[in-house]
Amino acid sequence: MVGFQIETWAAVAPGIEGQEDWKHWLTNQQPLDDSLGKISLKQIPPLLRRRFNTLGKCAVSAILKLMKEGESIPSVFASRHGDTALTLSLLEDMGRDEPMSPTGFSLAVHNAVSGLYSIAREDTSAVTAIASMEGLVVHALLEAIGQLQTTERVLCVIYDVPLPQLYRCYTPSVPFPYAIAMILNSTRGASYTLEQCLGSKQDNESLETSDSESLMFLELLTGLSAEVTMKSNGQDWLIKKTIV
Repeated sequence: MVGFQIETWAAVAPGIEGQEDWKHWLTNQQPLDDSLGKISLKQIPPLLRRRFNTLGKCAVSAILKLMKEGESIPSVFASRHGDTALTLSLLEDMGRDEPMSPTGFSLAVHNAVSGLYSIAREDTSAVTAIASMEGLVVHALLEAIGQLQTTERVLCVIYDVPLPQLYRCYTPSVPFPYAIAMILNSTRGASYTLEQCLGSKQDNESLETSDSESLMFLELLTGLSAEVTMKSNGQDWLIKKTIV
């Protein structure tokens, strides 16, 4: 079991931004748009702002609700698939024997969003980009908690967008774009524990998808639940809010 503190958090989805908005929606879930719509990134220079697509805008808009101007801390960016729509468009260009866009290629890599964010903020702090087909929240937290051993605060961002229609028959996809940004602190904030539940191994067919994990985690953050159980590599993991 490991303990950690969340200093503050913010989450973004189409039509939902504030913590109370999330609490209301989670108790009465209604379908959301699969597009983010217009969103402001005024703190990002215009030349870089244009490089952010839906995935990047979603992640950065959540981050900017937490980070002060000029503030620099290590960060963890976690996305299940990354920008699959952009990757697919590059593959389609190759299939037509058309030259691949150098800009498109550079923005399709899994650490593109974190890279653009660090450039826009002139932030030279360490950045880690991770992917996980299952247990996305668990792996993001484990990485951030590990970094807290050598630094006081870590930014952790969990984000995804719906897969292109071509891929949806092969794997579950989040139904709408979302991002959860939080700052983990080694000394202060709301207290949580993360624990592997030994002896609870499950087969892959019972694993929750990334979107259900994220909604479960939001229920924990908003106080709608006191603990949640998620799966990673067929093993149960318990995330629990503790009362100090």
